[in-house]
Amino acid sequence: MALPQPKQLIEKMAKDLASYVQDENDIVMVGIHTGGAWIAKQLHENLNIKSELGLLDISFYRDDFSQNGLHPSVKDSQLPDIENKTIILVDDVIMSGRTIRAAMNELFDYGRPEKIILACLLDVGHRELPIQADVVGEKLDCPLTQRIKLSGPEDLTLSIVTLEK
Repeated sequence: MALPQPKQLIEKMAKDLASYVQDENDIVMVGIHTGGAWIAKQLHENLNIKSELGLLDISFYRDDFSQNGLHPSVKDSQLPDIENKTIILVDDVIMSGRTIRAAMNELFDYGRPEKIILACLLDVGHRELPIQADVVGEKLDCPLTQRIKLSGPEDLTLSIVTLEK
């Protein structure tokens, strides 16, 4: 499977998100660590969003936390005021929907946004929860035995990782 170039996908996402960014005072962009944060930074700059970029680490909000334990690289969540704002929530790859569910749970601990718009670089299907992105760079068919990995933050690249049985 040939993987697309992240730069072109981010440009497409920025064009698609432009229609959502109407009152820039009420928009807050939030990237999910780590890949979503890298993409959000570029989108934030491309769209010239005035509010501070928010960063979210969902490690403690994952529903598999008790099974997997604490990831060694937990980062701080840093969010501006989100109360009654439109949030553009950004992640690199949407698959099951569980990461997005965890991110929304954490967001609501910080306040009550007016609206959440979900933007993902790639959608690889295999949903376990009824969560869909509003803006997607590209949809790919990816077997359950593979994952798409975003590397960066400089010169973002995508690669395929085959899971061990």
